[in-house]
Amino acid sequence: MVRTAPRDGVRYYDGLMDNPRFLSLEDVAEELNVNMPLARALVQNGELRAIKVGGRGIWRVERSALEEYIQRMYAQTRETIGLEAEEGSEAKHG
Repeated sequence: MVRTAPRDGVRYYDGLMDNPRFLSLEDVAEELNVNMPLARALVQNGELRAIKVGGRGIWRVERSALEEYIQRMYAQTRETIGLEAEEGSEAKHG
C-alpha cells in the first residue's frame, strides 16, 4: 500500500520509503519520459533487461538494469556526438 506523508510529500511503501527493486513498464516509461509502446519495445528487443513474472507474464525491470541502460545510452550518445564532431572536422579540412 502506497501512502504519501502529509508534510513532506515523500511516497512511502508500508511505512518505508518507496524504492522498489523492480519497476513496472509504466514506471520505466515515466522514468524515461517515453510512451508505453517504446518502453515495451526496449524490453522485447533486449535493449533493456527485464523479467516476466506471474502467470500473465507481466514485465518487470530491475532498478539497476534501468540505470545500466541509461548509462549505456549516455555512452552511446557521447560516442555518436564525438563521431559526428570528427566527421564535421574532417569535412572542413578535407
